[in-house]
Amino acid sequence: MKNFHTVIVGGGPGGLACATLLARQGKEVLVLERNSVIGPKVCAGGIPVVPPGLDFPEELWEKSFTSQHIHSNWQHTVLQSASPIVRTVNRGRLGRWMAERAAAAGVSIATSALVQEISADRVRTREGEEFSFSFLVGADGSSSLVRRQLGIPISGMGVGLNYHVPGNFSEMEWHLNTDLFGNGYAWIFPHQDTASIGVYAKLSTNKPGLLLNNLYQWAGRRNLELKSRQPQAALINSDFRGWHFNNRFLIGDAAGLASGLTGEGIYSAIVSGEEAARTILDPGYESKKMAQLIKRHRLHARVLKLTSGSKLSDKLILEGLVFCLRTGLVPFSALEMG
Repeated sequence: MKNFHTVIVGGGPGGLACATLLARQGKEVLVLERNSVIGPKVCAGGIPVVPPGLDFPEELWEKSFTSQHIHSNWQHTVLQSASPIVRTVNRGRLGRWMAERAAAAGVSIATSALVQEISADRVRTREGEEFSFSFLVGADGSSSLVRRQLGIPISGMGVGLNYHVPGNFSEMEWHLNTDLFGNGYAWIFPHQDTASIGVYAKLSTNKPGLLLNNLYQWAGRRNLELKSRQPQAALINSDFRGWHFNNRFLIGDAAGLASGLTGEGIYSAIVSGEEAARTILDPGYESKKMAQLIKRHRLHARVLKLTSGSKLSDKLILEGLVFCLRTGLVPFSALEMG
């Protein structure tokens, strides 16, 4: 059995960001990824552009958007900015780049390594390998084993249904249709040669089968053919109940840091991963970034709760939100997780 300073369960953006920062400070780090390949995941691929931004090379971005088209039941508004508001990335390419960067920093990465058991100071994989640790980071997504082992429940999951459609799409679009999606939304997020087209909504009030049929209905009105394609689905955890538990940490979706309002989770995963690493390196470190992230997360949760009433009240509140965005009373950045 080999000992590591930090074992990170999950090789997504948050886990790899945490691992890289630790390894650059000379710590021996192991990342255990259950899948055979780092990177691919059901994801729309949109990331808010928030100064100072994320440390990605320019060529990693697929497309950048200085405008956002927001459609509701009664309104259509275009939010404009002199600089990009949202950029898109391909999760597969992002994962490969982050894994290469982590490995170059000295991180040990094991794929097809499903963690099945966690004890006080060690983890055991399905293959029977054991690794001991001084620190453990749960970066293992919405169904996090590390979270379950800590005894932290999850309620209020969201569900995302996603298609990748070939073609040259020029505009980034958000569609708030309370009749079809409740307080969720459908999206069109253009990438280089395709677009991510899908829907996000609360799982508790939307059965996936009905949500998919409603997505087909919405897409048909826009001459978007989805039925012949294979959908992808993912659960999204926005039930945040803490991230630092002595020598154990939860980051990203494992912590429930994805936005309950938009479902966006890449930015919060990377930021929480880096801040967990800084806290591991310096127990006295006070993370202002995590405080800001949690504050924004709670704001999104309050808005989501406000729009979880009757269909009429949900429609009126969402229409009011779009009006405030259109008139500048609420900046679009208030909806981002940055």
